[in-house]
Amino acid sequence: TPFVHPCHCEEPRWRRGNPGLIPTLLRVILSVERCALPKLYAKEGRISRQSPSLPDTPTTLHETIAEQHRCSFIRMSPFLPAEASAKAGWPPQSALPSPLHLLAEHVWYLPLVTPDPWNTNNSPRPPVGEGPGVRAEEDLLKAMRKTTRNLIRRAEKDGVEIIASPAPVRDVEAFIALHEETRRRHHFTPYTNDFFRAQVTRFAAQGECTVYLARYQGEVAAASIHMHLGGETSYHHGASASKFAKIPTSYLLQWTAIRDALKRGDHVYNFWGIAPMTAPTPPPSPDGRGESPLSPFVGKGPGDRGRHPFSGVTLFKTGFGGSLLPLVHCMDFPLARTYTLTRIFEQLRKWR
Repeated sequence: TPFVHPCHCEEPRWRRGNPGLIPTLLRVILSVERCALPKLYAKEGRISRQSPSLPDTPTTLHETIAEQHRCSFIRMSPFLPAEASAKAGWPPQSALPSPLHLLAEHVWYLPLVTPDPWNTNNSPRPPVGEGPGVRAEEDLLKAMRKTTRNLIRRAEKDGVEIIASPAPVRDVEAFIALHEETRRRHHFTPYTNDFFRAQVTRFAAQGECTVYLARYQGEVAAASIHMHLGGETSYHHGASASKFAKIPTSYLLQWTAIRDALKRGDHVYNFWGIAPMTAPTPPPSPDGRGESPLSPFVGKGPGDRGRHPFSGVTLFKTGFGGSLLPLVHCMDFPLARTYTLTRIFEQLRKWR
């Protein structure tokens, strides 16, 4: 394959027997060797296993399952670098570009080894723990934006303490409380609290999930949930208290998670989504949240306020150094006329 990514989203424990992790999702997994490519969406969380190859269009099996669950369309969203799309035969014929995205399509990541394991021009990456050139902490610090580096040092000087929770199932409740405050502050649609609890409960016992807590003056000022799989640490969820907005807790928290990833022998630290690099980014803020600036969208419609959902965290994430991995856009395969209604609704939702 042109790119191999053992995405934690396709790890069987996300899908098997845990309604807290898949409350509204039906997945049909399409595989190209080890590169798992989701997605089929419906109202129930039932699962079909794998197809041996990536078809140009959904197979009869996929369409049959979709129709059984009264789906009006199939949405395919592979974790596939845009530059590898032609070799992989993407986009499929007869597909329509989805009005919205499923995966973040502009992924920011920090290579922890050399050569860059996610650079598709490099040779295949080595096994976990056998990286040819592990980057030193000093090298990573030098590659950061100066402001980011200074804010990490300031948090240390201010007495911020970062803890990898020894009891993540208990401490996910502290994260949930901060996440609810963050949701109200920034007005986004969150995952459910049951999702967070199920994610941590399911993976923390195997050492594949870490809940980080940033403590300041005896209180939890910020928290995050990170996943670990296949030599990759992923920053999944973050939250912070407005009470300590001027304390750069989130910077030290991320740096601690990066250092822990190095100690595990990981190859990549995945920050996940950022705004398109053509969009302006907000001025830095001590807590890394920033404000969502006006940003031009390609093909924006009437009434578009020009706000990208990741604008507020883009400057924060990119300040740690790293590289951009553009992914292909997800595609829709209509199965029923009712898809038109869904498409119109999603286009309006995007343009608002």
